[in-house]
Order: sequence, then structure tokens, then C-alpha cells
Amino acid sequence: QVQLVESGGGLVQAGGSLRLSCAASGRTFSMYAMGWARQAPGKEREFVASISWTGGSTSHADSVKGRFTISRDNAKNTLYLQMNSLKPEDTAVYYCGVYARGPRTHGSSRLEDFGSWGQGTQVTVSS
Repeated sequence: QVQLVESGGGLVQAGGSLRLSCAASGRTFSMYAMGWARQAPGKEREFVASISWTGGSTSHADSVKGRFTISRDNAKNTLYLQMNSLKPEDTAVYYCGVYARGPRTHGSSRLEDFGSWGQGTQVTVSS
């Protein structure tokens, strides 16, 4: 089973950038689609982005499209989320997760299809 550890969060001004990383243990990382989700205070967790097992296909939520980019490095067992033009409404705890519907797929944009979430990393965007 893959274990995930997120890092790279922090405090940034509106308009700034951050790159989140998700380090995965285990040799099966490269076989599974991966995803990012976020949860703001008082709100439900929401889908942010996903990437296929090869990295050749991605999906981004409308709220982050054009500003955030998901990517992966299977040689390093690491998932990334590049976040540009950050807004105060992007403030949340960000989590990475594994696609739970089987290996070697494109993944999906449904939060319920992902699991094995990491502990999360806090992103705070000040106005």
C-alpha cells in the first residue's frame, strides 16, 4: 500500500506561487493515477486535480484551471502541484491521494474515487 507525505505549503501573498510535493513510499506509485484535493475551514473536501498513471493525461477543477498544474515524476515517486496566481480563496489544507479504482488508468475528477490520503499541507494566501 502506498503511503503519502505532502510538503511545500506555507503562507504566500495573493498573486504568488507555491509548489506542493507528495512523496510516495512503495513500488506501486507509478502504476496508479494520483490526485490532489483541498479542504478549507468549514467546507467539504473538494477535488483539485488528477493525473494518469503515465502522466500523459491530466484534469483540473474549473476553479484552478489555468493557474494550477499537476505533474508527476515516477522515477522519484513524487507528485507535484504547481500553484500560480494564488488567491485568498485557495487557502486550504491540500491533500494528495491515490486513485482507488485500479492501476494503469487515467484516473477521474471524482473525489470519491481517490483514497489513502496523506496528512495534508496547509496553504494560506493573504490578501
